[in-house]
Amino acid sequence: MRACTRAHTHTHTHTPACKLRRELLLAGLIDGMRVYTSGDVEAVNGTDVRLKCTFDSSAKINPELVIVSWTFKPLSGGRIFHYQQKPYLPPDGIFKKRVHWAGDIMGSDASIILREVKFIYNGTYTCQVTNPPDVHGPVGEIRLRVVKTASFNELLYLVLAIGGGIAAVVFCLIVIVSCRRCKRKHRQRQLEGDEEVPRKERKDPTAW
Repeated sequence: MRACTRAHTHTHTHTPACKLRRELLLAGLIDGMRVYTSGDVEAVNGTDVRLKCTFDSSAKINPELVIVSWTFKPLSGGRIFHYQQKPYLPPDGIFKKRVHWAGDIMGSDASIILREVKFIYNGTYTCQVTNPPDVHGPVGEIRLRVVKTASFNELLYLVLAIGGGIAAVVFCLIVIVSCRRCKRKHRQRQLEGDEEVPRKERKDPTAW
């Protein structure tokens, strides 16, 4: 089936097949492209942040046809990243050498990483994926907020993660030490039992 929308230009064809597909999509009888993003993201100024974008296509993924486009709204919808068989990074502008491909097309992953984010990166990022003939569906949006320091929630999550990791290590050590002690006690009991058996079997030399 021909693609009913050309990538990026949104120029519609008017073939009967395309019209039928659009009608079925509107009626909810067939699935279109579904894009999933992480929603609101907060990043500390000067750090790297991953803008996660995954997709679910009703058509079989063809790496030669899949197109991924990332745009940034404060740039009037300007494209900051493009993928078509290979990643095309921005040659100039505020995102030059700051955008890196972190996705895997066959793994339905269209994520990117922003290096050393700045306050001017605050805004809404959109992720659009097409996999002809599956070219319809809403784009994914991520609202990025760049801050001076991590928020209380992020610090709390970090503390909980570190504390949980330490607790898990301590628990494993306790289990290992306990198992070793149990094995030692078991061996000692076996040795003591082996020593008691011959004693019971000895006969009194004065007995007739």
